[in-house]
Amino acid sequence: MHTVISLADLRPTRLSFAGTVGLVPTMGYLHEGHLSLIHRAREECDHVVVSIFVNPTQFGPKEDLAKYPRDLERDSKLIEPYTDLLWTPTAEIMYPQGYQTWVEVDAITQLLEGAMRPGHFKGVTTIVAKLFNIVQPHKAYFGQKDAQQAAVIRQMVRDLNFPVEIVVCPIVRELDGLAMSSRNVYLDPEQRKAATVLYRSLDQAKEAYENGERDADQLRQVLKDVLASEPLAQMQYVSCADYDTLKELAVVEGKALLSMAVYFGKTRLIDNFVLE
Repeated sequence: MHTVISLADLRPTRLSFAGTVGLVPTMGYLHEGHLSLIHRAREECDHVVVSIFVNPTQFGPKEDLAKYPRDLERDSKLIEPYTDLLWTPTAEIMYPQGYQTWVEVDAITQLLEGAMRPGHFKGVTTIVAKLFNIVQPHKAYFGQKDAQQAAVIRQMVRDLNFPVEIVVCPIVRELDGLAMSSRNVYLDPEQRKAATVLYRSLDQAKEAYENGERDADQLRQVLKDVLASEPLAQMQYVSCADYDTLKELAVVEGKALLSMAVYFGKTRLIDNFVLE
């Protein structure tokens, strides 16, 4: 595995790859969810590039940039058997002095996470566009846990004609159903136990859907009721929306996304299920 930091080192290594290239963009502190993306890329592409960059522009002023978990040495050892190139750029490389160019997707970023975290997706789409331009992958791999992020990136790729196939991989969960996330390390033992209510609420709403419920308000209410049963869970939003546009539904007739954001103390977790 080649490990590089500078663009000057990245470019000749990337150009040496013959065949298809899969990119897995990450912010590090990797877990089995990230590894599932890397394994998928390994299966489908001739070469795998992983980027680790804690992107400052997607964090709000009150969010956890400084505290975001980092362990580059551990991450490197974890992915070495499956990765051809690890790129770990600095903020100064990605946003040099005088930087002033941004990529923004409009309507779809105003909903859900975008409404709760103004400016977040502007940072996401800008850094992903830069990664695509620099690495020139044939495929890029993202997790379903960040469902809106995946939808926004799909929209950006369509709108800007990036020659990249976006592959969205299933959520990887702990044995008790909690979606794997780098932020789970912030939970104390009591909060960690309480956080399983996210999966339970989604599971019950999915069960109602499978039993014939198509009224989106009723499905949202199932989510709310189960979340309300856990005292440590402070709901920020629940949603039953169209899978592609993320607009809230009245009736579920096609592919839909059940999603939520919930606080446990100061830790904010998101999760979702796809209804098909």
